[in-house]
Amino acid sequence: MSALFRLFKLIAPLTGVMFAAICLGVLGQLTVIALPVIAITGLLTDPSNFTNYLWPILICGFLRGPLHYGEHYCNHLIAFKLLALLRQKVFSALRRLSPAILENKSKGDLIALVTSDIEMLELFYAHTISPVAIATLVSIMVPGLLTCLSPWLGLWALLGYLLIGYLIPLVSHHIMDARGLQVRNQLGQLSSYVLDSLYGLGELLQFKGMPKRLQSLTDQTKALNHTQGQISLGSGLQNAAIYLVVFGFSLGTLLIAYALHLSPVTIIIATVIVLSSFGPVIALSSLTAGLSQTIGAAQRLIDLLDENPVVQEVEQGQQPTFDQAQLTNVTFTYPDTVNPVIQKLNLTIPKGQIMGIHAPSGTGKSTILKLLAHFYDPDTGQVTINKTSLTKINSNYLRQMESYVSQETWLFQDTIANNLKLGNPQASDQEIQLVAQQAGIANYIESLPEQYQTKLSELADSISEGQKQRLGIARAFLHEGELLLLDEITANLDVLNEAIILKSLQKIAKEKTVVIVSHRLSTLSIADQIYELTL
Repeated sequence: MSALFRLFKLIAPLTGVMFAAICLGVLGQLTVIALPVIAITGLLTDPSNFTNYLWPILICGFLRGPLHYGEHYCNHLIAFKLLALLRQKVFSALRRLSPAILENKSKGDLIALVTSDIEMLELFYAHTISPVAIATLVSIMVPGLLTCLSPWLGLWALLGYLLIGYLIPLVSHHIMDARGLQVRNQLGQLSSYVLDSLYGLGELLQFKGMPKRLQSLTDQTKALNHTQGQISLGSGLQNAAIYLVVFGFSLGTLLIAYALHLSPVTIIIATVIVLSSFGPVIALSSLTAGLSQTIGAAQRLIDLLDENPVVQEVEQGQQPTFDQAQLTNVTFTYPDTVNPVIQKLNLTIPKGQIMGIHAPSGTGKSTILKLLAHFYDPDTGQVTINKTSLTKINSNYLRQMESYVSQETWLFQDTIANNLKLGNPQASDQEIQLVAQQAGIANYIESLPEQYQTKLSELADSISEGQKQRLGIARAFLHEGELLLLDEITANLDVLNEAIILKSLQKIAKEKTVVIVSHRLSTLSIADQIYELTL
């Protein structure tokens, strides 16, 4: 529940709208109670002049619609404004935690959090806060009114409201709370699994892995359905208990009023008041089943917002010129793992040279680049530029200084030119064409009908992996960083395109410092020196 209390604080700027929603909701509920009371009073006390009661009845009936609409409008105005704010906070958190969080969490789970988990919070903002206040106020006002008839009737109604609006939801929450978080986690895992399956559909078909994948998907779906079934069962039992209590307390009101020797008209009016006033507390009690999932979604959201970044953003740091980079006695272990990937590494990267790092797969080559890019801090030792620790260098300045090409090139569903301009938004068309030539991709681009304005498909599936890699290299060339970090850049290239890129790198290295990691010695043939990394 602490997660919901934190989310509740966000309402502060919209307190006026929330107050309006509560007032409209209370007035709307009073019209619901007043309408049958007025009608029964007229029929039982003055049936010959019942037409005199028609106007109050019509007014109550007419007002109920606008009041109900106004309440829901205010509630949803609050909800959608705050959901937009929460999405901004989540994306800010992802920006703060990246890129490490993208390696430690599944993308499908993050997508579920950004979409369905935040959508679940609409139940809290639009259908929980004001209904709680409305139910509380009505539960005070109606017993006060009944007390005018008899204190016993007021106490009896108050007991019914407490039972339906507090005790039953409390018991239900205690039973179903863990199930709500479990459902949200299972949905996140299922989303990630489906996303992975879609990305790897070709491989699954090629290697006949589809039956096993479908079976696993079926098992996860059954587990999710089982958990949701438990929540639905709990919700059904809760609703049965609620309506049983409503019937019991309505009948009890009739019997108590009869035992108090009240007039027949008063007995009927008291019973009608109680029967028609349970609406707000029933709505409040019925929220529990959905609220358990909302609490789970809120907890996942708060966990993300509270997560500490692996490295701290340096805003007021130093801005040294680049002369050399050094890793001094560096040991590093990835989060949530035990064995170090790198141990007591010492490496100096001088300015204006091509440094090759050679090692078999899985020995920490890529990790060295991530440490140089300050994706992580080492466990021990230091990573420095000009003997200045990366922890003391301005983060934006460091990003401007470095260009990093990973093994997996991400291209957006946009034009080729716009994808390249991520490296330098102010780049001219001539500069874009130059880096495309240097990356060996210009001939392909210029053969397309729309050339650099060609729009890539989703996940850039319309081009090959080698073409993706060359576009990523071109983007890095366009960035104009002094230190170029390249991770297995020729892994998906044929010999001809590899030669084109290596030749371009030799030219670029006259103005930049280049670090290439690869398990292929042919890629490192242009290196001025090669560092052999061992386990």
